[in-house]
Amino acid sequence: MPHELWLLLPIAFTAGLIDAAVGGGGLIQLPGMMAILPRELPAALFGSNKMASIMGTASATWRYARRIELPWRLVLFAAGAAFCGSYLGARAVHYLPVHIIRPLVIVLLAVMLFYTWFKPAFGQEDAGRPLTRNDLLTGLAIGAGIGFYDGFFGPGTGSFLIFLFVRFFHFDFLRASACAKVVNLATNLAALAFFVPAGLVLYGFAIPMGLANIAGAQVGTRLALKGGNLWVRRLFLLLALTLLSKLVWDTLRI
Repeated sequence: MPHELWLLLPIAFTAGLIDAAVGGGGLIQLPGMMAILPRELPAALFGSNKMASIMGTASATWRYARRIELPWRLVLFAAGAAFCGSYLGARAVHYLPVHIIRPLVIVLLAVMLFYTWFKPAFGQEDAGRPLTRNDLLTGLAIGAGIGFYDGFFGPGTGSFLIFLFVRFFHFDFLRASACAKVVNLATNLAALAFFVPAGLVLYGFAIPMGLANIAGAQVGTRLALKGGNLWVRRLFLLLALTLLSKLVWDTLRI
């Protein structure tokens, strides 16, 4: 086994754990891969990261689906739109500079963070109301928009999905996180539809890291289900604050 894997496997496990609860595993896994495998093509690292991540996300989705009643019609509509949006977003990278979206993402993250922070009841209880046709249309719009963003830029995709599922469908944080996993699965598949045929996946690293992601995802979903909404909400706020700080720092360094 390559010696780099001894460093990458714990990183992949931790990324899978965090991602299963509130998303954001890429904040840990991708920078870790770039630091440990500096000689590899960045595109190959992105593809390998997606391959490992999708294994953990699929594992988390399966476990959530067994324990939480998901609105499958809504999430599948959103996931289908997200798949198409992610593919279009990846194509748009060739025509639009990515840096133009960074300031907007910083503003949106700040609004999301403060809104959640100053509304303690936000996402604490699931309204349990029946979904309407308008909800399905909203789900399509959310899926397409977030999917495009994930394919084009990416950071915070899971956090945005959770926030929007709570805000528009009045889910609690735990159910919103479970729904977000299904949509994230679709955006990762769309990315792999490009990376795999292009030969941009380092399978020798991606597969072992994917297995570590699965192990982390199982622990993460167990902690989320056991800790409940309060635990997921606190972790969500911490992740959003971390991501916001990182994007501001990256912007100031440019």
